[in-house]
Amino acid sequence: MIPKVEISGVDTASLPTLSAQELQELLIQVKSGDEAARERFIHCNLRLVLSVVQRFLNRGEQADDLFQVGCIGLIKAIENFDLKHEVRFSTYAVPMIIGEIRRHLRDYTALRVSRSLRDTAYKAMQTKNRLQDTSCKEPTIAEIAKEMSLPEEEVVFALDAIAEPVSLYEPVFHDDGDALFVIDQIKDTKTSEQKWLNSISLEEGISSLNEREQKILRLRYFVGKTQMEVSREIGISQAQVSRLEKGALKHLQKYV
Repeated sequence: MIPKVEISGVDTASLPTLSAQELQELLIQVKSGDEAARERFIHCNLRLVLSVVQRFLNRGEQADDLFQVGCIGLIKAIENFDLKHEVRFSTYAVPMIIGEIRRHLRDYTALRVSRSLRDTAYKAMQTKNRLQDTSCKEPTIAEIAKEMSLPEEEVVFALDAIAEPVSLYEPVFHDDGDALFVIDQIKDTKTSEQKWLNSISLEEGISSLNEREQKILRLRYFVGKTQMEVSREIGISQAQVSRLEKGALKHLQKYV
């Protein structure tokens, strides 16, 4: 929760609450051009902004700044909301408020993204929304790129550049007080714990061999030479190479 009662000069403890019916009637007045009703409607929906802001308090931004940005999203939602929509205003407004806050976090993050790249990404998102409204299904990157007359790689790169960073320790699920974090959902298939331990054990085992045995294993398994080639390089017979190699491998089995 936001650790204070007043935020951006607004006493959050005294914010009014109206029923869905009252809000709908007030919204009709707003759309008819009633400025007083508009101011009241905004004031009555500040709790909605406050609830959204609480989701972003761990991003290092001041709560007052996020609240003001959220209010901009609320005003945009009021201006763009169509009474013909068969949805509650809050259902329409929340994504608008979230989008405005995320845009603010992207534009003012410490990780700077070039203006041209941001412009490409925003145009791509607008194109995506337009295509989705037209076809009633989410467009593919290829369709977005074709509509923008841009290479697919450029569109993907632009969208990735403005993607909001997520903390590895951000909770994604709660179950009776036990949080599941993003890091719990990540698995490194290339460097698993078992492979890592085997690698350490192998290094320890090789270091315990004598210099000639180490050289034989390096030439055979890291360089890829045959026993005959190794024998010529070291100056011993192939039979001796084979015997030393088998002995060294048997020794390594104690470690791995």
